[in-house]
Amino acid sequence: MNNFLIYGTYLVLLLNLIAYSFSFFRKGKANVFFVSYLAFCCLMQYSMELLYQLGMTNLIIVNIYFIGQMILLGIFYNSLIKVRSQKIFIKTSLAIALLVLAIQFYRTPSEFLKFNLFEITITNLLIVIFALFHLYNMLTGDKIYYYTSIGLVFYLLASTVFYLIGNLSIGLSDDLKLLTWMINNFLILGLQFFILYDWIKNFSKKTVF
Repeated sequence: MNNFLIYGTYLVLLLNLIAYSFSFFRKGKANVFFVSYLAFCCLMQYSMELLYQLGMTNLIIVNIYFIGQMILLGIFYNSLIKVRSQKIFIKTSLAIALLVLAIQFYRTPSEFLKFNLFEITITNLLIVIFALFHLYNMLTGDKIYYYTSIGLVFYLLASTVFYLIGNLSIGLSDDLKLLTWMINNFLILGLQFFILYDWIKNFSKKTVF
């Protein structure tokens, strides 16, 4: 069951990358930063899977993923948002977060080799704030990347909890740890379906085919 969730997620993620790339290169509709985010996710997910299959730790890739996700989605939402104060907040918070994380990794390099609770919390919550800005702005505007933003808010809030549990689950039973990661994999798959539905709803139309 767990393998089904993992490889199902890889498949839907790849499908999303292909679909949004097609909409960007052929139709000029999809946001280039969001396509870059999907490509980055594919690279990170397949890299983590490769290291796992080789019996090597993939925690370095996990940390790179969280930081890269924050940067790319921050730039993505900055490109969508038109409110000046919100754009300033996004740029400032990204700069401060990167500076703080750089200082932490410089002072404690070992944090890069485990589930960094502080890093996970700050990167995920910033993306949630950016997405909420966009959702709020869409109350009176076009609902572009609406379902994607909803999926991101739900997934990032829930996954933050599960990653925090993951870092504390060393002493827990294998069954409980397995259940935790199965739920997290299910949430990731759910996010990818939100993203796919957004493409079907707003980007595909009949002309894409």
